Amino acid sequence: MSGGGKTREGAAGAGEGAAAILLRYLQEQNRPHSAQDAFGNLQREHGLGKTAVVKALEQLAQQGKIKEKVYGKQKIYFPDQDRFGSVSESELKGLDNEISELSCKVQTLQQNCRHMESELKELKGSMTTPEMVKEIEELKKDCANYTEKLERIKSAANHVTPEEKEKVYNEKKLYCREWRRRKRMVKIIHIRMERRATELLDAILEGYPKSKKQFFEEVGIETDEDFNVTLPTV
Repeated sequence: MSGGGKTREGAAGAGEGAAAILLRYLQEQNRPHSAQDAFGNLQREHGLGKTAVVKALEQLAQQGKIKEKVYGKQKIYFPDQDRFGSVSESELKGLDNEISELSCKVQTLQQNCRHMESELKELKGSMTTPEMVKEIEELKKDCANYTEKLERIKSAANHVTPEEKEKVYNEKKLYCREWRRRKRMVKIIHIRMERRATELLDAILEGYPKSKKQFFEEVGIETDEDFNVTLPTV
């Protein structure tokens, strides 16, 4: 009997604690809450169970400490507004002005946060100071090597004159034009002789024990493709 009495007393104490927490919360918020809203907002901080929240809200409503409204299957709880003093028009206007000012501050802070987040993202993608120092040292070494190489080139006695350079380019153009001309001639001849050559080659390969490639190698037939030769652009 004594053990059961202690259990009921403990449950009652826990219920009174939940009711006090909920009453204080509703008065601070001073807006309507469902049992689910109150449970979701207070469960993490106070560890209240859903059943304890529902019972505590019903208890507070029965005691007249909060108001209860039923909308369909849902009950809404809010503080008794008679417990709060009346507010004049000037006070309401002051509160509206305060809300407007705070909203502007919130908007400004949000913009600053977005700007700072953007800067942070950019900084995270940038080089660190030690990395920059190392990069500068490597660039200085490269610059010194290129400077030394340039000096060697300037001091060399075997420079190519502009006339010699122009002569080489002209010869290259001439040889490339001749190469193209000859390839066109070969292509025309190939087209004319392709059918005949194919028939002749097929006839030879019928009795040839090796592959076509091996036949070309033994006969000495060479093509540009065999040597991966491509005509240069001028």
